[in-house]
Amino acid sequence: MPDGNLPLTDTHISLAHGNGGRFMRELIEAIFRRHLGAPDGERPLDTDADAVRLPDLDGPVYTTVDGFAVHPIEFPGGDIGSLAVHGTVNDLSVAGAIPRYLTLSAFLEEGLDVEVLDRVVASLARAADAAGVRVVAGDTKVVPRGHGGGIYFSVAGIGVGDPGLALGMDRIRPGDAILVSGPVGDHGTAVMLAREAFGLHGDVRSDCASVFPLAQTLSGINGIRFLRDPTRGGLATVMHEIARATGLRVELEEGAIPVNDAVRSVCEILGYDPLYLACEGRCVAVVAGEIAAHALARWQDLDEGRHAALIGHVGAGRAEVILNTPIGGQRRLEELEDDPLPRIC
Repeated sequence: MPDGNLPLTDTHISLAHGNGGRFMRELIEAIFRRHLGAPDGERPLDTDADAVRLPDLDGPVYTTVDGFAVHPIEFPGGDIGSLAVHGTVNDLSVAGAIPRYLTLSAFLEEGLDVEVLDRVVASLARAADAAGVRVVAGDTKVVPRGHGGGIYFSVAGIGVGDPGLALGMDRIRPGDAILVSGPVGDHGTAVMLAREAFGLHGDVRSDCASVFPLAQTLSGINGIRFLRDPTRGGLATVMHEIARATGLRVELEEGAIPVNDAVRSVCEILGYDPLYLACEGRCVAVVAGEIAAHALARWQDLDEGRHAALIGHVGAGRAEVILNTPIGGQRRLEELEDDPLPRIC
């Protein structure tokens, strides 16, 4: 339970916690301000203001917004709190920005266990501290029982452009190499197993993490074309986005794509393809062919990228995604239409 700011009888969220009165104030003070604010102003969350003024930023401003609805709220390797931070930080990072500030909107369902909320917000605060970002503003709403999934978060992020990372799909050229920072499909598989919907159990953990270190280690290298975090739709969907935007052919080497054995086993049992499953702590890079080995070595020197691999190339030809199999065959990867695992991020 929170440490004394909420009455001991408040073990679950009620509609009164969203009415703008005393109960809402006590909830915000006991949970959100306790974890995300600090009296010394180091974490400048002002819960008494309708808007906050940010310090001037020393470069072009980048912004993003994302919504997070995951079931279960807590899963091996993370929870909706850490996921909300990492997902927003990652969107800024792969755009070539240095993340600085977040805003948080929390949608809580009546009946939510206050201890669960406390753990999730504490996790969110730890993830923000580790990523070097600050939550500077927020809002809380409570919806009636049965009208939500326990907790939904909407997070906006603000960052400043990194002059060493000029990125865009328009920079991609035939002959460019494709890298991935680690095994794919961990997050989607971990969430699926946590639901126990298929009667399967395993020790797969989500890869939920910040990709900012991966982006930053490539800063200043001439020939870094494009970065993306393969979330919903996984690696295959990012490849289709590249092919569609550039009109170029993407070829992947199946044997080079890292997939953890446990993830592969679950996918074989259930008929899923790990290339379409979500990641929440991986980064895809398209780089000039001549610097691919250097960029890969940079990633592999980091803990976050120690299993990074060169997995394919971009070439001239029809805009499609081709998977070259280890036995010498080819398979056309179709664009994802149905989501096999809804609400995984």
